[in-house]
Amino acid sequence: MWHSTCSVFPDLTKEATMLDITRQTANFVAGLMPADLPDRCREAARTGIIDCIGVMIAGAAEQPVRIVSAMLAASTQNDGAPEIPSGRNLAASDAALVNGVAAHVLDYDDVALAGHPSAVLVPAILAEGWSLDSSGADAVAAYVAGYELWAQVAALEPGHLHERGFHPTAVMGALATAAACARLRGLDPEKTAHAIAIAASLASGLVANFGTMTKSLHAGRTAQSGVLAARLADQGFTASLDVLEHRTGFLRAHSPSGMPHIEDGTVDIGKNWRLADLGINVKRYPTCYATHRSIDAMLGLVDTHRLKPEDVQEIRVHTGVMQKLMLRNSNPRTGLEAKFSMEFAMAAALIAGRVGLSELTDEFVSRPEVGAAVAKVRCTTTDEIMEGDQPFAPADQVSIVLASGKVIEHAPIVHAKGSWRKPLTREELQDKFLECATRVFSRTHAAALFDQLWSLEQIGSIRDLRLTADRTDA
Repeated sequence: MWHSTCSVFPDLTKEATMLDITRQTANFVAGLMPADLPDRCREAARTGIIDCIGVMIAGAAEQPVRIVSAMLAASTQNDGAPEIPSGRNLAASDAALVNGVAAHVLDYDDVALAGHPSAVLVPAILAEGWSLDSSGADAVAAYVAGYELWAQVAALEPGHLHERGFHPTAVMGALATAAACARLRGLDPEKTAHAIAIAASLASGLVANFGTMTKSLHAGRTAQSGVLAARLADQGFTASLDVLEHRTGFLRAHSPSGMPHIEDGTVDIGKNWRLADLGINVKRYPTCYATHRSIDAMLGLVDTHRLKPEDVQEIRVHTGVMQKLMLRNSNPRTGLEAKFSMEFAMAAALIAGRVGLSELTDEFVSRPEVGAAVAKVRCTTTDEIMEGDQPFAPADQVSIVLASGKVIEHAPIVHAKGSWRKPLTREELQDKFLECATRVFSRTHAAALFDQLWSLEQIGSIRDLRLTADRTDA
């Protein structure tokens, strides 16, 4: 028999004053102008857009992208957008889908807010912005609008979505892409709120699918959802204008803590610029970001001590519980699985002296010496979580027991190289971009595109960007 005292739902009869989160965030998005952006927000947005486009181009030939692309019919409409880098004209929502899968399939895209904001924002902005003939300045403003909305909503939840099995990129990202596309379309505050509310019902993605093709589908579908939500709202489609804060709404439904701050929180979007503070973290390795600090440490030890596999008896990694939860594959068999394996990351660093795209292949993963090195890795965890937007341990620590019995260890690493606290230089960012883009483009084409993106706010139309291959790249 059902007893009301056992209900997992909140007491809907209780009087409470909830924050007006949906409308306040929509007001910010609708009113945001390029001139309003702090310089640090511009810098972060530009970096995220550049990095995402590079990895999108590199990822376009991967099997998951080809499968999705083959399911999409070319469009004959003038308001379409290109599949990148082929240039095939697609409906804007389809372009956001396939380009979003490409942006995330290598897991080489940047990280922030416990997810991958650029992998969903950039494909949506490029697709809708191309369709609308938006300027580079509007694209940057749209990126900031989406990021800030995501960050504001996330700040009202004290728990971590990964704990509940939700992928933040696909959950919070749906709100962010809708906001970005609403900003590009110039929707008024009410229609913007409807777009955000529509997207709230399109948000979904599970951590259990990490290490499979479906993780990249999370990004593609989320980018597509943003385009769809903004277009529906523009046509008068409606949704609940209290969808974020309602007791049966977005924050409560997705809350891992069960106590989102929908009554006692602070809505300070547009006053507290979270993008300027938290920024974006550029990946130097095409693996889950939860491995990156440990990879930095392992590569440091391998380089400093000139280590070879036969020199190593055991590799010890001390990391966070949430990180290890994401890194579910202790003995991976494929390149996709290896992206979510701390054991593989350490083995690759030892065997190859690097962890790059050439190591994240089925062939490399299946090499006997890699398997032998994987077996040498021992992981321990801590429940402690650092301050900030990543559910990681305060630091990662790596030590190695040598064949002689001697133990060597790297100093604990708090911030990975490429993070907002240890950013890449322009030259380092360009090196990564060229590594990715020259998989398809000539070096001259890739370098020209990088220069365009570096000065994106001066570009009159997104359509002027050299995002597609030309004859010189054949």
